[in-house]
Amino acid sequence: MKKLVSTLNLPHEEWLMYRKQGIGGSDAGAVCGLNPYSSPIKVYYDKTKDVTARSEDIDNESMRQGRDLEEYVAKRFTETTGLKVRRANAIFYDEKRPYMIGDVDRLIVGRKAGLECKTVSPYSENKWEDGNIPLHYQIQCYHYMSIFDVQEWYIAALIFGRDFIVRKLTWDEDVIESIRKIEGEFWNNNVLMRAVPKPDGSEISDRLIADTFSKAKEGQKILLTGFSEKLTRRAELAAKIEEMSTEKSQIEQELKLYLKDSEMAEGDGFQVFWKNFSQSRLDTDRLKKERPEIYKAFLKIINSRRLTIKAA
Repeated sequence: MKKLVSTLNLPHEEWLMYRKQGIGGSDAGAVCGLNPYSSPIKVYYDKTKDVTARSEDIDNESMRQGRDLEEYVAKRFTETTGLKVRRANAIFYDEKRPYMIGDVDRLIVGRKAGLECKTVSPYSENKWEDGNIPLHYQIQCYHYMSIFDVQEWYIAALIFGRDFIVRKLTWDEDVIESIRKIEGEFWNNNVLMRAVPKPDGSEISDRLIADTFSKAKEGQKILLTGFSEKLTRRAELAAKIEEMSTEKSQIEQELKLYLKDSEMAEGDGFQVFWKNFSQSRLDTDRLKKERPEIYKAFLKIINSRRLTIKAA
């Protein structure tokens, strides 16, 4: 284990840049396909794209609360276990596997161990029942154990208004070797080679694919193979979506006829609003006709690609 950089007084934007130099603990579960809130392609996007475009996705209100309450969770851990903790104040990396990096919450004083602090919604309390730990958090702890070469790692979770939980994970050779292998393959074969991982249907997947393959080579044609079942399924889904969209629109139309001139209706466990709304919109047709020089001066051409699918 070696120190990559001190995080004391490190500006947030610089911290984000250092995150791009490897796979962090919060990335590990996603890379292994075990994080329900992230995926390999999202991690790939984070590591290969401009950090300023991702800062808003990396940080949100839940993460802010987690950081603000981290010190409280650490103090409760000490009260509960009697173990003292200290801040690491650095991003570390594994000397043998430099793609594995870690900015850990706390290290245990006087022991070869660390602590991960979590804040949990009461709606996720059941995921911690009977001694369980969510899998992506387990992977995070094993990831840190590998970097620091220690035999145990603690995780403390504050379940808002419900409970405070402390669990301990111990070294598992098979699990840690699997994590090392998966992260190594992902870093070397995807990130370094700029090979896009399997998409997950997210907006980030759309953005990444559009950015990576922004322009087609006109006239270039390849053989389509291996997509018959998926395209048939896509056609079925499109038909269902159209049917549901029509049904949704019909319900909304019935509501509007029911409200007539009223602004809202309340009852049956629902509130329905149909309020007045106005907005300013540029009349581009008129501008183009009456002031073509202005229209042309402010015309912006956006290049994109349109996917069209037809049955042969």
